[in-house]
Amino acid sequence: MKDTRLVLVVIWIVVMLIYLLGDVLRIFSGDFQAGQMEGMQATQIMYLGMAALMLMPILMIFLSLVLPQPISRWANMVVAGLWFIFNAVGLPGYPGHYDKFLLAVSMIFNLVTIWYAWRWV
Repeated sequence: MKDTRLVLVVIWIVVMLIYLLGDVLRIFSGDFQAGQMEGMQATQIMYLGMAALMLMPILMIFLSLVLPQPISRWANMVVAGLWFIFNAVGLPGYPGHYDKFLLAVSMIFNLVTIWYAWRWV
């Protein structure tokens, strides 16, 4: 039998790698402009917000292992659900087909996270 904690950890690692792959492709494709976010000059507060946002999946890797099962179960469902919604709202704003593809794949993994956590008893 699979240890659900480890499955959840691996899913969060996969999601982080998908996000990193998207960032790398965005840089190499030229879709990224240093110091710019959606045509606006990026500020330290914007970078802080991005760092806090991207820290959530990283923290879930750790928290999935150390939190008590009932709390970990709900934390995984809530955070994966929030990421699903966040990515669904942002999906149309990405110009690259690679970005849309990678976000769709990450959203599938968000649903898989919710499914595994839901079934975790």
